[in-house]
Amino acid sequence: MSNLILNNGTEIPDIGFGTWQTTENVQKTVKLALEAGYRHIDTAAIYGNEAEIGEALADSKIPRKDLYLTTKIWNSNRSTLGIKTSVEQSLKKLQTNYLDLLLIHWPANEKQFANWKEINAETWKAMEELYKTGVVKSIGVSNFMLPHIKALLESAEIIPAVNQIEFHPGYTQPKVVDYCKEKGIAIEAWSPIGSGRLLKDRDLKAIADQYNVSPAILCIQFCLQCGVVVLPKSENKENINNNLHFNRFEISESDMEKLKTLKETGFSGLNPETVDF
Repeated sequence: MSNLILNNGTEIPDIGFGTWQTTENVQKTVKLALEAGYRHIDTAAIYGNEAEIGEALADSKIPRKDLYLTTKIWNSNRSTLGIKTSVEQSLKKLQTNYLDLLLIHWPANEKQFANWKEINAETWKAMEELYKTGVVKSIGVSNFMLPHIKALLESAEIIPAVNQIEFHPGYTQPKVVDYCKEKGIAIEAWSPIGSGRLLKDRDLKAIADQYNVSPAILCIQFCLQCGVVVLPKSENKENINNNLHFNRFEISESDMEKLKTLKETGFSGLNPETVDF
């Protein structure tokens, strides 16, 4: 595993373990991930699995300083009080006294709110205040598209350290990625394997075969080669191990271009500018 340095000087492992949609056998799955060597665990309040993750972390006896924990504020907790309460609950469930990274899970958008800019700005201000207390080592956003991130930066005192977005072959969102990198905001990829849908893509598999790797490993290497922190997930012991322990390789420029322009097989269909939750 390698680390990336965020814009506030903290380090983040470039491969983390994603837990979205992991609601059964959570403790066992996270235990397998920790045993495989993952130290970066990504969760969210809305996932409903923080308590089980906390149990797995406690049972592992791994020193807290060696772990990197991320969670996210859900949409119903965008107020100052909501954020404070949410973080207190997450800390308790995760059995820790600080978080390495806290993200706004989804931006308020124009479809939902006429004053979406103000809502996001107020939410971010509350995040900044929390960051200053030290209970959160880094703060960032998730699913923020260009309109959201540009509006946020107009009033932000602290530049987000991270923007976690859907990112995988065939769906790379270059406009928001390029803008964030220009501003020093790191990109994290959720659903880097297209929630498994890319594993059956014939064009992607053909490229993977050229490098003698699985489609999943090709997707992970693709993200890493784009300079993106990647969050693969699995409940299969062998896949959990393989997604972390592989010989990193170089995808050719021509194959990188093919992967970037792959058909959107893995796209979730979730557009942050139009979602209504």
